[in-house]
Amino acid sequence: MSPVLERDAALAELDAALADARAGEGRVVLLAGEAGIGKTTVLRTFTAGLPRGTRLLAGACDDLVTARPFGPLHDLARDAADGLRTALRAGDAGAVHDAVLAELAAARSGAELPHGAQPGTVLAVEDVHWSDEATLDVLAVAAARIERLPAVLVLTYRDDEVDAGSRLQRLLGGLPARATRRPPLPALSVAAVGELAGDGGLRVHASTRGNPFLVTELVAARGEGLPVSVRDAVLARVADLPAPSRELLELLAVVPGRAERALLDELAPGWPAALEVPERRGIVELPGDAVAFRHELARQAVEVSLPAARRLAREQAVLDALRRRDPTDHARVLHHAAPGVDVDAVLAHAPLAARAAAAAGAHQQALAFFVQLEPHVDHLPDAERAAIALEHAWELYCAHRVEDAVAMARRAVALRETGDDTAATVRALVGLSRHLYIRGDVADAAATLERAVALDPSSVLARTHRGVLRVLADDEEAGIAELADVGAAAEPGLAALGTVYRGLGRAFLGQADGPALVRAGLDAAEAAGQGEHVARGYTSLVKALRRLGRDDEVPAAVAEGLARTRSGDFLSHGYSLEAFGLQLMVDDGRWDAAEAGLRRLVATVPEAGILARETLPPLGRLLARRGDPDADDVLARAWALATRADSLPVLLTTGAALAERAWGDGDGAREHARLRALVDRSRRPGLAGPRGDLLRQARRCGLDAAPDDDLWPRHALALAGDHTAAAAAWSGHPYEQALELIEGTDAEVVEGLRTLDELGAAPAARLARRRLQARGVRRIPRGPQAGTRADPDGLTPRQADILALLADGLTNAAIAEHLVLSVRTVDHHVSAVLEKLGVGTRGEAAARWSGRHQGA
Repeated sequence: MSPVLERDAALAELDAALADARAGEGRVVLLAGEAGIGKTTVLRTFTAGLPRGTRLLAGACDDLVTARPFGPLHDLARDAADGLRTALRAGDAGAVHDAVLAELAAARSGAELPHGAQPGTVLAVEDVHWSDEATLDVLAVAAARIERLPAVLVLTYRDDEVDAGSRLQRLLGGLPARATRRPPLPALSVAAVGELAGDGGLRVHASTRGNPFLVTELVAARGEGLPVSVRDAVLARVADLPAPSRELLELLAVVPGRAERALLDELAPGWPAALEVPERRGIVELPGDAVAFRHELARQAVEVSLPAARRLAREQAVLDALRRRDPTDHARVLHHAAPGVDVDAVLAHAPLAARAAAAAGAHQQALAFFVQLEPHVDHLPDAERAAIALEHAWELYCAHRVEDAVAMARRAVALRETGDDTAATVRALVGLSRHLYIRGDVADAAATLERAVALDPSSVLARTHRGVLRVLADDEEAGIAELADVGAAAEPGLAALGTVYRGLGRAFLGQADGPALVRAGLDAAEAAGQGEHVARGYTSLVKALRRLGRDDEVPAAVAEGLARTRSGDFLSHGYSLEAFGLQLMVDDGRWDAAEAGLRRLVATVPEAGILARETLPPLGRLLARRGDPDADDVLARAWALATRADSLPVLLTTGAALAERAWGDGDGAREHARLRALVDRSRRPGLAGPRGDLLRQARRCGLDAAPDDDLWPRHALALAGDHTAAAAAWSGHPYEQALELIEGTDAEVVEGLRTLDELGAAPAARLARRRLQARGVRRIPRGPQAGTRADPDGLTPRQADILALLADGLTNAAIAEHLVLSVRTVDHHVSAVLEKLGVGTRGEAAARWSGRHQGA
């Protein structure tokens, strides 16, 4: 078979990408498709024909139980400069990122290349669907800069194994569109299969659907008749080999990816002779200094065919050899320890593997290693179990598993309290307090820190975190004082964290120098190498700017924070920073994108805890402005979070949103009691923005709300009744501007109404039309119902989603779980769908959906 049969278009795309890179504009090329579609064949054909001087750095991800951090980078480091190998040995994520970028940029200088070489580097990573988080972060950084590099980044992956919302999906979705190429890899045509299989081509194509690997395996093993499966075909070819070759393949089958020659020298002396026949028949190949099956599907076919006892024996042999190596590859050891559950190997290597993965930023892998350790952790001493529990809790937090993080942190505290290590107990209590705060249990978090301080009143760690929590819990002055008191005694990283929160506290009190102090702490944390404190610094900087109304500075801070913290390492901070950006999109009228982004964050992080203060209130308010029935459910969740945390800013923003919802419904009186309580509680420094917003909503709901001296001008003007000036002050905020205009002259009301219609702000637009009708205005803009005009039955986008799920046979409870809504909200949606369709049953609605989509 020709290795490039019906693959000329993909190869041409790769050649064009390399030409662009050699001209100074790098490219990303994605080779995606099902297993066996020919991704590796295309890649190797391309790399085999690279122009002289083009540098090739190639690596592959292995199908291990838990991926090893920077797995494929260890492969390509063999052909890279010393800097990358040094960074990988140290496990320093930042250094690895810098080293990879240096490799991709190396072709800029002829002095760094062989004599006469031309610029250009190809970095190829195969099977990224098995990649670890740390590698995905490196690829994301490289891809973001690729257009400025003389390099081509080629990634192969199985697109049917990329889960929605996964890290890989986020990487693929964030690739620079102009620089990314996605050449298709279609199945082979009937004609192409016929060229390979002769008279049996039609039968082979029917059995394989044109998958190139399956075609070649069936053709190679067909003999007198067609094997019933590819597994049968592979095993038939292996069974026909000499006994030494079969035994070697059985050994290779339990090693995912590639087996190094040095490993085979130890396990199977004389292996080159046994490899000769399977290599000649195309079953295995020798890439570099390793041996591998030509395709992973063939390896898996042999592996699953092994009797359990024989497979375990092969696994144990590989495990023993890997444990004797220095340095030890902990991830590979644990992969081979899993089938037979070698407890000693798990106890010895899982903690080390987890810590190395966490240090590299591969938090999903770190968590997986802790999970592998969990059934056996009781074999360890209490002190070690406590340390592991605290680390495990942190990885659960990084995975947004807040409840599990609290439970694991409680275990760490219980284990420490049985010992006599006071400092360790304090550390455990501080860790528990952090997870309690993230869950939204602010009072419990504060009580836990009080226990820590009582245990050791001189603990700078405990007192710093108590000061931080006081700032976050509306006791800013006490928090600032405590942080100032302990700052001089703290080590640099902790002192930097204290500076960040002193600045945030000052901003919360309305002091203009707060953001500058946050920035100083952030820079100090970066100098101290405290990545998590840097990430907290960026979220604090954005909060400080937002509280002071300096929204024009927020986009740059959000972008810098996401880039500098590499949010994959710190998912919670990335969640908050992204949410801040989406809040600004709500403000400036980009509602469709903002709603989609906020819904995605809420749906993909169901255990966001206190972090949902940045998503639930703005999402609920936006939905209320659009008249979406989901608003009630989202705002109810937001209010439950606000009251559980007893956070005044969240209470104010959510209360204002609930009031706006009531005003849009024409029932402002239902929020009077809540509004009065919040207005009274908001009489304190630093709340000019949230308090002004609340007072405006109170006024709209029919309460007497007089302006204060310290409100922002745009709020004060509105409350003073100067709506024309207030509308001007709200420039850049179309919805707020429109709300002021509809309080003015007839012409201003019409102008505001047009803006509301464009935004899809149905409740406010309805009130504006009633106002014009009451004034006797005859020519009132009709206004399209955005989001429903394109639907033949007038369904909103959400109702169309509900209808599709009804057609799939889902119950209301299942739909609620799928869309992250309450069952009550789904009940309302279903009733509305049936009414708009003019049908009486779910079955009739499903039939209508099928009719709408026939032939689509």
